[in-house]
Amino acid sequence: MTPETLRTLLGGVPENGWFAEAEARVRADPDAIGQLFARAGRMLGRRQLPDHPAWTAGQAGRVLLLLAIAAEQREVRVAELYWRGDPAERLAVLHALEHLTLGEAGVPLIEDALRTNDKRLVAAALGPCAALLDAAVWRQGVVKCVFMEVPLSVVDRLGERADQPLAEMLGGLARERAAAGRRMPADALALLNRRSLAKGFKAEEG
Repeated sequence: MTPETLRTLLGGVPENGWFAEAEARVRADPDAIGQLFARAGRMLGRRQLPDHPAWTAGQAGRVLLLLAIAAEQREVRVAELYWRGDPAERLAVLHALEHLTLGEAGVPLIEDALRTNDKRLVAAALGPCAALLDAAVWRQGVVKCVFMEVPLSVVDRLGERADQPLAEMLGGLARERAAAGRRMPADALALLNRRSLAKGFKAEEG
């Protein structure tokens, strides 16, 4: 979601006055971000944003506070907030990465999220910020989504990036599951059946 959309939606939240003051403080003093970033979840709450049930007011506020950090200080401060943060704070960092222009500095944060067993973090790590990942890490992330039964609809540019090596990895997982009497998720089967496997594997739903 764009920062402009987040700002518009957050403008309708009763606690927006707190956010406006917090954002101004961060712009004036980047050192204020640590305390304010942590407090945003509590101050803005878990109210879902209109027409965007996956986003809460607290998440939106945290993303916008990150964008208020001076560009030359973002790399260090965003990393600090991620590594010190709880899962909700890390989620906000991941959602903000596509707008923060950190480049390669954001990669360790995304890779860390993919190593967790938190479905929200894994899903966010494969959103738009996953453009920073190399193909091998990205493929492993997609396979992890299938393994954890995270819907593949969360994977940004899946249709563009899905390739033969990914299809072969999914084919191997499908065979393992079939041998164990377990099904592959329907979206993974649909993706697998759209890709032409080198060995002619065809996934079946049965």
